[in-house]
Amino acid sequence: MPPLAPLAVSMGDPAGIGPEITLAAWAARDVRALPVFAAFGDAAIYLERSAALKWDVPVIPVKTLNEAAARFGDGLPVVQVASSGPVVAGQPQQASAKSTIAAIEAAVAAVFAGQAAAIVTCPIAKSVLYEAGFRHPGHTEYLANLAQQQAGDGRTIRPVMMLACDALKVVPATIHIPLSAVPSALTADLLRETIVITADGLMRDFGIAKPRIAVAGLNPHAGENGTIGREDADLIAPVIASLNALGYTVTGPHPADTLFHAAARTQYDAVVAMYHDQALIPIKTLAFDSGVNVTLGLPFIRTSPDHGTAFDIAGQGTASPESLIQAMLLAARMAAARPSSQP
Repeated sequence: MPPLAPLAVSMGDPAGIGPEITLAAWAARDVRALPVFAAFGDAAIYLERSAALKWDVPVIPVKTLNEAAARFGDGLPVVQVASSGPVVAGQPQQASAKSTIAAIEAAVAAVFAGQAAAIVTCPIAKSVLYEAGFRHPGHTEYLANLAQQQAGDGRTIRPVMMLACDALKVVPATIHIPLSAVPSALTADLLRETIVITADGLMRDFGIAKPRIAVAGLNPHAGENGTIGREDADLIAPVIASLNALGYTVTGPHPADTLFHAAARTQYDAVVAMYHDQALIPIKTLAFDSGVNVTLGLPFIRTSPDHGTAFDIAGQGTASPESLIQAMLLAARMAAARPSSQP
């Protein structure tokens, strides 16, 4: 098998911890057996951050990912994306939004061109982007929009967020909406599509031939036979039955309070949960510093550290690179598992 192309690591918000955890990951490349990667951003930002922290991490501006692969042992390769404003660690600026977005776009273009094996995105600050006129709900939705533009074949791309660690993979069917809005947002089509994309992603990118999907109930005790809400019996159970009839292996709805202990986790490959906290509380309990955000349903591999910009500690050199390192390692495993004929 030929070696993987480099990973494209977008810088995220340059005033956040993205640049320094990328520098720290490069410094740990040999100890952690990291794949070859290149940052997409302004090389000056990485140089300044490395110097300010007194880290011995050389930064090498490069023009192509081929050059990045050749120079990876000498320093952190950075594919240049010009800054759109001054950058001070810990002080987000609206002026930086343009270069943050440009870095994401350049990374997506690289993976579509076959130059990158996958994209690993450092955290952005949506509030900063919104102030600059960004109109997408978030990072993931913007990537899906870029993917649709690049694909150019008219398909509708539906991204699905998975949080992953060694002990657990979990997918929330609904994400950043109020808890009061969850019951009305859950539909049979949404739930069915989420489960199918999850199963297909496990087969394609994780090498699981027949994935087992456990589905959490919405209500306590999964509705207790309809006495604590009807959604589990009337909505979730029929979707599960229909997918099993198509050959998928799906169980539930399961009471969420008994779904995540060690013995239960041996019975499935991933959980589809009904709402944000139902999914994220267990994985952040198990792997707060090492969980990885994976976007399924895209025509390319995208992973991300499972944390934010951490402006409060940016520039101090105390931010852990562990989640970014895990995101890189997982992206490489997914790229190796994905059939070469698929984008």
